[in-house]
Amino acid sequence: MTPGTQLRVAVGDLDGEGAGIAVVPADRGQPSFELRIAGALPGETVTAQVAHLSSHRPLGWATLLSIDTPAATRVPPACAAHGRCGGCVLQHFDYPAQVAWKERALREQVTKLLAGVPVQPAVASPASLGYRNKSKLVPARRDQRLVLGAYAPRSHHVVDLAGCAIAQPPLDDVAGALRDVLDAQGVVPYDEQRLTGTLRYVVLRASAAGDVLAVLVTANDAFPQGGAIAAALRSRRPEVRGVVQNVNSSRGNVLFGPREVTLAGERTLADRIGEVRLCVSPQAFLQANRAVAALAYRAIADGVAPRPSDVVVDAYAGIGGIALGLAPRVARVVGIEEHPAAVEDAALSADWNGVSNATFVAGDVAERLAAVGRADVVVLNPPRKGCAPGVLDQATALGPRTIAYLSCNPETLLRDLALLHRRGYRTRDITPFDMLPHTPHLEALAIVEKTASPASKQMDLQW
Repeated sequence: MTPGTQLRVAVGDLDGEGAGIAVVPADRGQPSFELRIAGALPGETVTAQVAHLSSHRPLGWATLLSIDTPAATRVPPACAAHGRCGGCVLQHFDYPAQVAWKERALREQVTKLLAGVPVQPAVASPASLGYRNKSKLVPARRDQRLVLGAYAPRSHHVVDLAGCAIAQPPLDDVAGALRDVLDAQGVVPYDEQRLTGTLRYVVLRASAAGDVLAVLVTANDAFPQGGAIAAALRSRRPEVRGVVQNVNSSRGNVLFGPREVTLAGERTLADRIGEVRLCVSPQAFLQANRAVAALAYRAIADGVAPRPSDVVVDAYAGIGGIALGLAPRVARVVGIEEHPAAVEDAALSADWNGVSNATFVAGDVAERLAAVGRADVVVLNPPRKGCAPGVLDQATALGPRTIAYLSCNPETLLRDLALLHRRGYRTRDITPFDMLPHTPHLEALAIVEKTASPASKQMDLQW
């Protein structure tokens, strides 16, 4: 078997990147191997051309040439850029089937690593399109005109995202108006190879009310057209509440730099998740799917069963959405967040919600946890890498009766749940939430309870 070989294969599953998996049987001394085919779906027979074979294991990657027997779950993708932008690789997969596949994949992981822990039915997104409240766009020149798009997978080729069906209205319309304004002002996109040009990224955020904050990320401070661009955009699109310039002069893929200038209007956006009003600054992290975030935050509150006398610690608190939702039901909340700007947003959000029993602090999560003293409930909502062992040590040292762990990476979630198990906590159940429809990503909420005695050593063998 060599690159360029064409094969007709049956697809049995999807991998973690959303590509179809076909098992090529052994033949003429060639051992069987797995072939990954982007765009193919389980239950299909396809013809594919081998593009690359691993030299370390029986694995290859192939290009989809034709769908010989389509799956019943195959549907027309909603976006013209599907398959090219690399963003929503499962748009051709019927949405209920996507949710079922994600739930099954999580169940298989849990069965393998945390046998006996119940996995609840997956919570689907109320809307599978128009849900994403933030658009990160890359400017480029295509056929003598400016486009706002995304890098194609494993390349620096920018795919035009005009007409994106995933973005929450009115983000696509605002992006179109901004593109025309930037073009009229002669703005030159930044070139990462030549280190020339001005505009690196455009970040647009939409609130629950449909207001928009536009952030223009430039390679240096010089941006003489900034004021005119901001004024023209707000004139064309009145829902744009503010336009901010962010200066990012660093090399590499870092999105934002440290300096910001408000070009017009407001620097922050007023948003809402559930009943909690939130102040969102240009660099703030907010769940991309507001509706599913509200369902997950409500599930946290139900799962920890807060009591009026409780002290709650929300680690990785961000701008305070979870903490402020719990605050009215408990005695005290402490929110811990590494990024000082997010802490400022959270403190302002507390004022907006009339919450006086919540304190937000910035710093290393493990160190701040050690200073709390005690807690009845701990909420963990870390980034994809999960919690450092020191964070889990300090969280359990507080002696909470319940830990709610909301994760965007089931693999690191299960790793950390095994560590909590060894520290005398058992996982009551895990609920998957489909925060990002049409992608392979899955959010999962684990409710963890303190046990009377430490767990047996058997769980250690799993890791």
